[in-house]
Amino acid sequence: MTEPSDDALAIRAGAGDREAFAELLKRHYDRIFRIGVRVLGDADAAADLAQEVCVGLPGKLTSYRRKGRFTTWLYRVVVNAARDALRRAATRRRLESDYTALKAPDRPGHSPVDSESVWLRQALGRLSAELRTTVILVIEEGLGHAEAGKVLGVTAATVSWRMHKVRKCLRAYAVKEEVVP
Repeated sequence: MTEPSDDALAIRAGAGDREAFAELLKRHYDRIFRIGVRVLGDADAAADLAQEVCVGLPGKLTSYRRKGRFTTWLYRVVVNAARDALRRAATRRRLESDYTALKAPDRPGHSPVDSESVWLRQALGRLSAELRTTVILVIEEGLGHAEAGKVLGVTAATVSWRMHKVRKCLRAYAVKEEVVP
């Protein structure tokens, strides 16, 4: 008996066939991981990416339409997920850089680090609960925007918008309080 093609398995998996999905993962998990390592340059990040792709794959398979080979479609899914991961990492680095760039006014008896921490904690306290919670999940807990969105019941785009708003608010607070030169 011949083994079913990737296309046939993808169609069945998209319709909810768990065995077909398991077979697809068995055939292609190494490929997903390998692409992740090459694009992200880090095995741990690639393992996270592979897990993310595998978790999201059943939903994506419902839209698989046999336009070209399955592996071409899968490459596109993995590369897009890797690009998203790179964007999230860049955004996280930029946010962390923005936070560390903020300078609190020096006060007698306080080290600059203490002053910065106090100022940042106070500034974050002035944000709405919605924005503060988003910052906690993304910056302090290290969640990606999609994952934080799931926790908060909003889209990844909404989380991105909130983080943009947080940066904007913190910069405005810093300028108003003459915290940055």
